[in-house]
Amino acid sequence: MAELRRLDEHRWEIPTSYKPGMRVPGLVYASDSMIESIERDQALEQVANVAFLPGIVGQSMAMPDIHWGYGFPIGGVAATTVKGGVISPGGVGYDINCGVRLLRSDLTVADVLPRLSQLLERLFHNVPSGVGSRGRMKPSQRDISRILVEGAAWAVKQGFGSRDDLAATEDGGCISGADPSAVSERALTRGLPQVGSLGSGNHFLEIQVVRDIFEPETASAMGIEREGQVLVLIHTGSRGFGHQVCTDHLRVMERAVSRYGIVLPDRQLACAPITSTEGRQYLAAMRCAANYAWCNRQCIAHWVRESFAEVFGISQERLALRQVYDVAHNIAKIERHSVEGRETEVCVHRKGATRAFPAGHPALSERYRTVGHPVLIPGDMGRSSYIAVGTELAMRGTFGSTCHGAGRLMSRSAARRAIRGQDVADALRRRSISVRTADVAALAEEASQAYKDISDVMDVVQGAGICRRVARAEPLGVIKG
Repeated sequence: MAELRRLDEHRWEIPTSYKPGMRVPGLVYASDSMIESIERDQALEQVANVAFLPGIVGQSMAMPDIHWGYGFPIGGVAATTVKGGVISPGGVGYDINCGVRLLRSDLTVADVLPRLSQLLERLFHNVPSGVGSRGRMKPSQRDISRILVEGAAWAVKQGFGSRDDLAATEDGGCISGADPSAVSERALTRGLPQVGSLGSGNHFLEIQVVRDIFEPETASAMGIEREGQVLVLIHTGSRGFGHQVCTDHLRVMERAVSRYGIVLPDRQLACAPITSTEGRQYLAAMRCAANYAWCNRQCIAHWVRESFAEVFGISQERLALRQVYDVAHNIAKIERHSVEGRETEVCVHRKGATRAFPAGHPALSERYRTVGHPVLIPGDMGRSSYIAVGTELAMRGTFGSTCHGAGRLMSRSAARRAIRGQDVADALRRRSISVRTADVAALAEEASQAYKDISDVMDVVQGAGICRRVARAEPLGVIKG
């Protein structure tokens, strides 16, 4: 992309002159070394295409974990005005509210290592995982409707966790405006058996150990108090339910583009005005899927706590497996932001990106009001994960957003062609990282060499000031679907 202009050490611009019809510039967060690989997979072209969306304001943005996605790049952020702007399912993705939940414990690495194999077996047994996996729960049709409206709160009412978990979940684990009547029977059929399951692909459950603490006071507010402390990270989303919601509404949006006279360079950006019938219906269904995902992670967290209690023979209270936070990675939210000096209601599409609100923001729970929005950024299963917080600069520059992970360097199919899953398992074992999976061959898709180095990604977002590192953790054991 010859017109790509460097703005500073961490930011690059795609000017509106690159493609006639771009309404705003593209803005890419990346280092010198990253930009070369980013250019190779056409993700920058998608950044430029997103800039065509009616009502887009600011820039069409990409975080350093950017890679090719459906319509929007994964790692893409775009805000459109509610009045006159559009919403695009491609800006959310198929796995609606794919996100991560982090639990802290009072256990140390010395406590866990002697029982790690037993613990992984118990977790693998208690948390259903894999392609087409079904949850342990048997919700009724009435239950599923309540899950779609109440989210994680429904699970808490059934005894899966506590209200303290809701206080440590984005939006309290429930986004308002969900309407089950906007959801197809096919989506309900797919979603009903999968509540409380991890799934496959890049979803995982990971036992981690804290290796570095960069901001002790902020970390302490999160319950992260010392190096050697054991954490648990859960990464999954809305499973087949969210996938079907996206599929259903993309078909509707493809027709809406013609109806509203919207001109787009890529049909995968199919969209509709936010205030239109199609836009409102998609938002209502997307919120159902988001609530489903929060309920899903809430149930899994409960079974994680049970598994630890069974293996260690002590109560969950003594283990102190308290929730640090739960964040959404694939979602569109109506928020108020400053646009050209005026507070404006916008729809922020975050696809493979997470909220990074600063301290003092009214959307923050009381627990995090003084430190900022927790940002949970997992790496690949052979490298680190980071805990961070949002900043004022992110609020001003990225609509309160930052990266969500390492970002792929190789597609899943390319990774399978180039890497053997058993070799990945052997390499992890040599690094004292245990893996439990039902499909060893699939580990090739999640090999470290298929991803950017998460530390390089963090250097960019930290250097650009759109989040701050608080702590770094490394994997001890991983459950893969």
